[in-house]
Amino acid sequence: MTATAGDHRYLQVARTLRKEIVDGVFPVGSHLPTEHELCERFAVSRYTVREALRRLREDNLVSSRPRAGTLVVPRPGTSSYAQDVMSIDDLLAFAQGARFAIETNAMLTVDDEIAARAGLASGTEWLVVTGYRRVDEHSAPLCRTEYYINRSFAAVGRLLQHHGGPIFPLIEDLFGVSVVEVHQQICAVVLSADLAGPLAVDAGSAALQMQRTYTTSDGETAQVTVNTHPSARFRHSMTMRRVRDTP
Repeated sequence: MTATAGDHRYLQVARTLRKEIVDGVFPVGSHLPTEHELCERFAVSRYTVREALRRLREDNLVSSRPRAGTLVVPRPGTSSYAQDVMSIDDLLAFAQGARFAIETNAMLTVDDEIAARAGLASGTEWLVVTGYRRVDEHSAPLCRTEYYINRSFAAVGRLLQHHGGPIFPLIEDLFGVSVVEVHQQICAVVLSADLAGPLAVDAGSAALQMQRTYTTSDGETAQVTVNTHPSARFRHSMTMRRVRDTP
């Protein structure tokens, strides 16, 4: 991954070290160079190096202890998001329980229509993966799925042909980043003829469109997913409890 000129210097250092860890330059169990050595290598201050190492710790790539240095550690399995929004298993049970058949997998420039649907900037370039999810090959599709993957992570596209599950865990493993936040929006839409036909419903019928934006610890949008469900094939359930004041 390359850093833009507007990036903070510590993010550039963190991305370089992250890539070297993922590529095996610094394998699990090895130590990173000392803070002094990293300062000299990148021509930055100790503060910048410490901020970069903090990013790597947040991504569960390294651990640091006083006088023991910074050790590259195995990445643990991610189980939940901050603030107990929901577990990853709950968030992705739908994606894991339905087969995803890819139709397109290519780099595309975002036009105004995609920009409005996915919340991306027009004219930017993303890896776009589209297709339909089915319970089995004989059933009608559950939904139309569109993945918009940051071009920094576009190399994940070559792994998708035989991958039916969620994509962002592949991005985490391949690039050593951590998705720390998922923002979800659900809105009602009317299906166009292009979408209604493959979904086996009438054009103009109601559907629910779910947009999820996946953000890394660097504040970068790794992926945006848009799922379009015919209204009869989607149900969103939520339980809310009253918080009682303690005396």
